[in-house]
Amino acid sequence: MSDMKKDKYGINVRKWCRDHEETVKNALAGTGRDDLQKILALHEKRLSWLMHERLIHVVVLLITVITALSALGIVLMVPDSAPFSLVFFTVTFVLMVFYVRHYFFLENTVQHWYMLYDLIRERIG
Repeated sequence: MSDMKKDKYGINVRKWCRDHEETVKNALAGTGRDDLQKILALHEKRLSWLMHERLIHVVVLLITVITALSALGIVLMVPDSAPFSLVFFTVTFVLMVFYVRHYFFLENTVQHWYMLYDLIRERIG
């Protein structure tokens, strides 16, 4: 129950991924075939969660990019609204940079986890 209280605002995805990779690597280092079957099932489930997270973030990233470009268009086409539009563009641009960074992490982690999946399957079979 104490972990639930600590994760009140969501999980730390980077730590969650790092912990899972550590679990998989430890399992690959020296467990039996049955344990690897359990690790494979866990890995498949977590990989599907991470792929869902990646999908949601690409949609949000696209919305953020469209919003930032729209704000920039308003700055250029309606000079009278420049102060407000410029502030809005700056905020959405900064948000976009952070979303690109996070999406880059998610995409690379999913690709890495595909390789871990193959390693587990190779060790089982």
